[in-house]
Amino acid sequence: MIPEYTVASLVGLALVVAVEVGWLHTGLFRDRAYWIAMAINLFFMVLVDGWLTKLSAPIVLYSADAKTPWRFPWDIPVEDFPFGIALLTLVMLLWDRAGRRREARR
Repeated sequence: MIPEYTVASLVGLALVVAVEVGWLHTGLFRDRAYWIAMAINLFFMVLVDGWLTKLSAPIVLYSADAKTPWRFPWDIPVEDFPFGIALLTLVMLLWDRAGRRREARR
């Protein structure tokens, strides 16, 4: 059985991609700025998440039953990456959609 946090993070990422591809059609995934933002986000995510989840002195603890034992790099649970990417992507999609609506009203 796949742990619940693993499932939730992957389903969340798949849903965000489905929202873009099937509904919003903002073209975000074709935008170079999106991928640069993802790279910047991942750099800082590794720094911060690595510090918060380090096994030597963790600040954030996860139930061992709710996630896989895989951690990369350092002690970061792999599930944190799709979860973080999904959240940031959803915010960017909604921001873009709101901006387009605002422009259309002008």
